[in-house]
Amino acid sequence: KGRVLTGLAGFWFERTRHIVPNHLLALHDDGRSTEARRLSMVPIECVVRGYLAGSGWKDYRETGEVCGHRLPAGLRESEQLPEPIFTPATKAEEGHDENIDRERAADLVGRKLLAEAERISLELYAFASEYAAARGIVIADTKFELGLDGDGVLTLGDEALTPDSSRFWPADEYEPGRGQPSFDKQYVRDYCESVEWDKTEPGPELPAEIVAGTRARYVEAFERVTGISFDDYLADPRTVLG
Repeated sequence: KGRVLTGLAGFWFERTRHIVPNHLLALHDDGRSTEARRLSMVPIECVVRGYLAGSGWKDYRETGEVCGHRLPAGLRESEQLPEPIFTPATKAEEGHDENIDRERAADLVGRKLLAEAERISLELYAFASEYAAARGIVIADTKFELGLDGDGVLTLGDEALTPDSSRFWPADEYEPGRGQPSFDKQYVRDYCESVEWDKTEPGPELPAEIVAGTRARYVEAFERVTGISFDDYLADPRTVLG
């Protein structure tokens, strides 16, 4: 899993430099570790939603809004939104991140920086979602982490557009009005829900078939997006950098 995430993030970092600089300096031969520039991270998660799922679907059902965005009535679970929306969240030290509106986000980072982070996030999502759609994957939503480099330039950091930071759905199975089959960690979440885990430590032991199924989904997402065999990546991680 670590190699999938590192390889996919490296793939996207290389292909989005025209939108925003990123922190990646080098991919190591193990395919798992990297060298990166140090950033001073912006204290919000930059979330973009193109479809109504997860906490966004929950908030919409309760209020008709997602992070201050008033949405049309009658939308169904997993439905594509009229246009992608920027929905920031706090970075929680413990527990889950909290969805916030733009006013609260501006209080945390300042209006000028927030506007630039929103512009970059929406451009990244537009580019990546179109690229992935051509390869049979719907990117329902994703989060970016941005930081300032030593010169004060807003820079993409952490990971980007992976199954851990995004909701990936197979396009050929997409059907609004229900939850979707997924290439991401939702597969594990669904198992944990099925055994009624109360979300306190320790977590449930994952059966071998859940582990294998999760790995298979991550690898398939990697290969669909990159067009590169995962075995070829393991042999030479630099293949994802083109």
